[in-house]
Amino acid sequence: MSAAGAPDWDPARYGAFRDLRLRPALDLLAQVPELPSGDVIDLGCGDGAVGSALAGRFRPEHPLIGVDSSTAMLDKAAGQMTQWENPVYSGLVQADIALWTAPTPPALIFSNAALNWLPDHAGLMPRLAQMLTPGGVLAVQMPRQEAAPSHRLLREVADRLFPGRFPVAPSPVLQAGDYAELLLPLGEVRAWTTDYIQMLDPVPQGHPVRAFTESTAMRRFVQGMTEAEVQAYVAAYDLALGEAYPALSGGRVLFPFTRVFFILERA
Repeated sequence: MSAAGAPDWDPARYGAFRDLRLRPALDLLAQVPELPSGDVIDLGCGDGAVGSALAGRFRPEHPLIGVDSSTAMLDKAAGQMTQWENPVYSGLVQADIALWTAPTPPALIFSNAALNWLPDHAGLMPRLAQMLTPGGVLAVQMPRQEAAPSHRLLREVADRLFPGRFPVAPSPVLQAGDYAELLLPLGEVRAWTTDYIQMLDPVPQGHPVRAFTESTAMRRFVQGMTEAEVQAYVAAYDLALGEAYPALSGGRVLFPFTRVFFILERA
């Protein structure tokens, strides 16, 4: 999922909260209906975290293809094995998911926490839907967390320490109802929002919420800083997080996280 010119993703850091990141994907998968013939596409597959669940549901009837731009993530995904010691994915494709086009009409395009990195959802989502075979399904889950302290403080601390250096475009993620309205001309749509109340354990250094965001939302800020600037930024961010998400007894932190879901069944 790496943007052009950005450092590659770190599978170890991203995978530190695998269970919390996987639960929304499983909630989305549980709502996917039976499929027509065709490939299942794991779009923005990352390290293959959802691959086993997709394979368990849809293989061998449907080939499972993972698509991602990150070399490190695809290497990790390639090592994912089924319970029968076969590769989870029938194939892996390295591609910019903003430009990717299916070579044949897929039965399912499944995307978990990936399309939030791309702009112009009003154009992107119908384009993906129109790739589907008749009766095919587009199933998408994305964070909608930009207004929450975890993400708002990333911007505010950067603006305070380095005014004007890190302009950030507004999040492209719309409300669930907007996606329903956008895609309804193409078929049947279900859309919803879930607030996950995540319990984060203490970490050896820094605030637990920073440990969660540093492998995703924080990347776009620190990639343009010197080592000294990163240290100052992280210290200020940790301090602000301590006020926004105070530790409970034992050091654990309650971390609400909002995610948007929709499923389109193409007519």
